[in-house]
Amino acid sequence: MSDRDFDVWLSGFRGSISNYGYYIDFEKVYHNVDKMKVELNILNSLIGSGNIEVEFEDLLSRYPEILKCIPLLLAVRADEIYAADGEGAFSYSFKKQNLSVGQYKVFMRKTGLFDLISRHLVNNLVDYATGVETGLDSNGRKNRGGHLMEDLVESFIVEAGFIKDKSYFKEMYVSKMTEKWGVDLSAISNQGAMEKRFDFVIKTANMIYAVEANFYASGGSKLNETARSYKTLALEVDTIDELSFVWFTDGKGWISARNNLRETFDIMEHIYNIKDMESGIISEICK
Repeated sequence: MSDRDFDVWLSGFRGSISNYGYYIDFEKVYHNVDKMKVELNILNSLIGSGNIEVEFEDLLSRYPEILKCIPLLLAVRADEIYAADGEGAFSYSFKKQNLSVGQYKVFMRKTGLFDLISRHLVNNLVDYATGVETGLDSNGRKNRGGHLMEDLVESFIVEAGFIKDKSYFKEMYVSKMTEKWGVDLSAISNQGAMEKRFDFVIKTANMIYAVEANFYASGGSKLNETARSYKTLALEVDTIDELSFVWFTDGKGWISARNNLRETFDIMEHIYNIKDMESGIISEICK
């Protein structure tokens, strides 16, 4: 049970933990564009063309590989694109030509790509593709954001002196913990029916610490479910002498789910935020 003041603890939660690499992974952007740079430069010959349909047909007959970069010009990550209107429905392959050249010209015309290129609305398709890739990569922020808290927690675990794959382990399943240390964890695995995985497991001479880490910048129903499930997990872990459950969480999203979080806070011995980690809580509890 915690003797800390919940409201004071919650008031220290942060609005964001985004680092500089969170926004755009430019190395990935450049890598993706480089894979198509030759084909994009070939298509560059059509910029400002006064007879683009004829020139496109000639280009496609000589360099069929230019097809592969067309989806990127539409900000689509796919080798096949479906399109339909009153004149018919077609599934265009951009990996290997599966329709007539005339049909691909219809695609280029109706999607607006011929207009974009022939009217000189862009000066260089490599630069344009770089911009498109940058926009597409912004969709990856959710995945990157999901790992930010884990990375942060891991940095504090390392700072506390624990060594990866020796005294702490990432993404470890209950079955692996049982196998490695011979401890009965059936109380948290529904007698083996459910395979639980912890973000981190820290092993000291006297205890196994099962660690979960998450950050919620915005609210939602998921937070209430998370708080409830971790409350249940904490009560189950309490029945196992060799195991302690540690939850590191933070984020202003918890403000809207404060009541459920408070219930978990009231029964959990080891629930901490980023400020706690900065104050050295990992070294203090993991002995």
